[in-house]
Amino acid sequence: MLRLLSRKVTVATLGSRCYIKTMMPSPKPVARDSLAGFSILELFLVIVIIFIAYTLFMSAGSKSNQEKRLADCQANLQSIYAALNTYAPDHDGAFPAVPGASSSEAPLSLLVPKYTTGTEFFICPGGSDKPLPPARPFADGKISYAYYMGWTQAGGAGAPLMSDAQVNTAPKTPGQPVFSPDGKKPGNNHNKFGGNFLFGDGNVQSTPARLTLTLPPMTNILLLNPKP
Repeated sequence: MLRLLSRKVTVATLGSRCYIKTMMPSPKPVARDSLAGFSILELFLVIVIIFIAYTLFMSAGSKSNQEKRLADCQANLQSIYAALNTYAPDHDGAFPAVPGASSSEAPLSLLVPKYTTGTEFFICPGGSDKPLPPARPFADGKISYAYYMGWTQAGGAGAPLMSDAQVNTAPKTPGQPVFSPDGKKPGNNHNKFGGNFLFGDGNVQSTPARLTLTLPPMTNILLLNPKP
């Protein structure tokens, strides 16, 4: 509310008689609409800035977010590596294999539940694949990782055992696309920001969408992508 200040004025009249007249100032109008409009504009600008910041730094398709997811993905692959090396001694040093397998789910499902009860390791944190039921084989389900079927523990430190889902199952040489270059399927576990490879010594290395790693020649090794 406006606080109005009054003032008294002495008014002279004929006959030398005076009286006091109270003068009230006229209140000045307040441009409420313009103030309210400015506040709404400010709020809109703040929302836009927050949205842009989220898109750049927090969303699943952002580079900074996927850099963290690549690190989480490395931990997943190393957990699977532990299960693979628990499986191999029980199978003459061979890693899981299923004759006629057309995707990576069938052979890797052999690890569960005897060699690992954790199934969360088979879902890449950078993608959108749904969680698997715990401690249950997943041959009929879908995982996130490609698998090089046919290796044994004698394959050596440089043998690629697994990777993020790839663009195709053809052999790759440095400079060729191995993961999605545009964030679209296939091979987009980490949007367009590359992926990870797990090697025979448990080492995990990252590469951009175009391969920067040198993979050894592979005989009798079958690369299996997960189901689309």
